[in-house]
Amino acid sequence: MPYILAHDLGTTGDKATLYDEAGRLAASLSYTYATDFPRTGWAEQSAEEWWGVVCTATRDLLATTGVTGAQIACITFSGQMQGVVALGANARPLRPAIIWMDSRATVQVRELEARISVQDVYRITGHRLSAAYSLAKILWIRDNEPELFARTHKFVCAKDAIIARLTGEFVTDPSDASGMNLYDLKTGEWSAPILEAAGLDRAKLPQILYSIFNVGGIRDDVAAQLGLLAGTPVVLGGGDGACASVGAGSVREGVAYSYVGTSAWIATAAREPVIDATMRVFTFGHVVPDLVIPMGTMQTAGAAYQWARDQLADPQILQDGKAFELMNILAEAAPPGANDLLFLPYLAGERAPRWNPDARANFIGLTIRHTRADMLRAVLEGVAYNMRLILDILNAQSGAIDSIRVIGGGSSARLWAQIMADVYGIPLQRLVRLEEATSMGAAVIGGVGCGMYPGFEVALTMNPIAETVVPEPANRELYNRMVRIFDRSYAALEPIFADLARTGNAE
Repeated sequence: MPYILAHDLGTTGDKATLYDEAGRLAASLSYTYATDFPRTGWAEQSAEEWWGVVCTATRDLLATTGVTGAQIACITFSGQMQGVVALGANARPLRPAIIWMDSRATVQVRELEARISVQDVYRITGHRLSAAYSLAKILWIRDNEPELFARTHKFVCAKDAIIARLTGEFVTDPSDASGMNLYDLKTGEWSAPILEAAGLDRAKLPQILYSIFNVGGIRDDVAAQLGLLAGTPVVLGGGDGACASVGAGSVREGVAYSYVGTSAWIATAAREPVIDATMRVFTFGHVVPDLVIPMGTMQTAGAAYQWARDQLADPQILQDGKAFELMNILAEAAPPGANDLLFLPYLAGERAPRWNPDARANFIGLTIRHTRADMLRAVLEGVAYNMRLILDILNAQSGAIDSIRVIGGGSSARLWAQIMADVYGIPLQRLVRLEEATSMGAAVIGGVGCGMYPGFEVALTMNPIAETVVPEPANRELYNRMVRIFDRSYAALEPIFADLARTGNAE
């Protein structure tokens, strides 16, 4: 039986999975790697360590399952996005990878803003100019490590660094390319105006190919390190966010999904990017040809509830492995609307729709009669309110979304799923695989690329709907009112957030 070998190179580690011809998950293994924080705002990982983990995970996965290298139809990848790896002509990394969470390149962003309109960059790429994206990180290397910059053959993303090592080819796909602040969503090419403004040579960038492209076979000199046969096909794959879209079944126009984990987002599949006048949402390239992914991401979703566990939960339950379950039972005892208590979930600033690093979290409306149950429910509802604002923007720009498929560990809690359905006012479809969607998406890309699967819609059967959570009509008007107050509360407090940021005491 042939298998697809998919690697998901995430922020904390690599998940290696095997999927069979029927789309079943046959086995998986996970290995971690380290993140270094050499200075405030810096975040780096060793691309050499990524390579070692990919080799070890592949060998161990084959050994534990008894699958042989001859049974691997292809190897493919999902990877963390928006970082940068400087590769030499031999496909070896020249320095540690600067990963997505690194924010050191603020000077480079300001210099770019003086040379090209931020609105033009948003219109071309679907994204704001930001130190979070690869372009600013590349320019930081140019400005601060000029000798290394000159020696760099290509600047690539995480998965592309591994593919270059496997095949000798320097390539990327539209999903990862669109996380670099350089990709023209309309033409599918690197943007000439942005390259000119940045003073960056196109030759320093990889070739852009479809995610399902067969890049080539594994080279003879590296095959033994993985325990695979030389010549095993390597299918390009995609960025982890786009692979999650496939795993969630968002593979045709109009199918929306939400991920609820440490952070959270709502995304849909569309033919055209969403160009929002105030740049509140953004658009990635899809791994499905001719589609894009309009979306909005918030900073702290599950992280906000984890904060509530650590700071608000009864200390007696914190020693119990079922702390979240007990918190949910308590939160369910509070009525919808948490007795008119609001929580702004901006514990780490906010991305969509605020784009304000100075935003702060707040309980609003707290009185002596409020209980721990009210506060816990308010945290869950506050995340849903912010997500509702993102949903409303996507609805206004790309057409009505009438249901949302949902993945991620946060959606496993029945109470939170019901709150989200009630706040959104549309059914929430919880899928069978909540945590495996990203690696499964990569496997689908590989299966389509090597001809094992007929098309991307196989994802709909590989990860079917387990339960549909229907909104309670009685809560509709209440939650609509609370969302409006939530939005007005942020607007009223925004000047206060700026004042607090200027005090400098948060450091």
